[in-house]
Parts: sequence; C-alpha cells; structure tokens
Amino acid sequence: MEYEELLEEAYENVQPCKECDRFEIKGVEGHHQGSKTVISNFVQVAGCLRREGCHLAKFLFKSLATSGDIDGDRLILDRKISSKDINEKVEKYVKQFVLCSSCKKPDTELVEENSKMFIRCLACGTKKPVHKV
Repeated sequence: MEYEELLEEAYENVQPCKECDRFEIKGVEGHHQGSKTVISNFVQVAGCLRREGCHLAKFLFKSLATSGDIDGDRLILDRKISSKDINEKVEKYVKQFVLCSSCKKPDTELVEENSKMFIRCLACGTKKPVHKV
C-alpha cells in the first residue's frame, strides 16, 4: 500500500475523541451503580490535565478515602460519592500537581529524581518538590 492509502485507512479507523482546550479542568461524568460510583470519562479528565490516569486515580482514592479500579476508560470507586465532591478533589489535584506555583501556568510535568517527586514548569523553569501520592 502507498502512504496515502495507509493514511486514509488510519483516518477511517481512528475514532475521534472530545478534545479539550489548551488547559481545561474537565468535570467528571458518571453514575452510581449499586454501591459504587463509575466515572465514565476518567481517561479524558486525566488527558486534559496531561497526567497519567493512575496518578490521578491514586490521589482520588486517598483523598476520597475509598478504593477502586481503573477499568478501561472508566474509574470505579467502591462507594457512592457525588460528582461535586469528586470535582472538588480534581481541582485540589490540579492546584497541587498541575499548576506551577510561581507563574500559575499548566505547562508542567511531574519528574521523579532520587526517589523524590518534583513538579517542573516548562514555561518558567521552576522546579518544586511535591509529596508523593
């Protein structure tokens, strides 16, 4: 196959996802299933924050005092929790692990050096230690 044909085939097979702006704190969408809470757009929320889902999930488990699992694109929490409470914790996560403390920009990355976690700003160059989750 030629490159153009392969590219055309790739475009047909790829499913578009809802994109977020340059930086957007996406609200969680979910429902209660029995005694559990299912967040159906968890991967999108983590993607918009540019953080790994497992890191955000670990933070949510700890701050919401519950356990749970990542199941594909969903996060399943082992107790009923309102979306308002979950969104408040996501905002707290953003303040601690996403926004730069100096310039307040979201252009940061989490870096682990010598078993310590740092948030490094790609805009202003600030490097600040943060607590591991």
